[in-house]
Amino acid sequence: MAKRKMSMKYSLPVIVFKEGKSFIAYTPALDLSTVSDTFSGVKKSFNEAIELFFEEISEKGTFKQVLTELGWQERNKGFVPPHVISQKTETFSVPVSLN
Repeated sequence: MAKRKMSMKYSLPVIVFKEGKSFIAYTPALDLSTVSDTFSGVKKSFNEAIELFFEEISEKGTFKQVLTELGWQERNKGFVPPHVISQKTETFSVPVSLN
């Protein structure tokens, strides 16, 4: 008997930053990141990575296990990702030895 496929929608926090000439997209909800030379490219590759991630854990039968390990909560026959409470730039002073 074939498995029934369904579509689920999630709102995930996504951080996009630039490192040198590369754009990096990262979501702490899945501990997943992608990189591209352009902003539009990183958005596209990130969407593809999300689709592959969920496809893989679904096919392996590890959907519940993986999401639970990533801090997701099971609610109403679905899962809710962890919420980012705050994101800001902090300044730290750290001792370094320049030998």
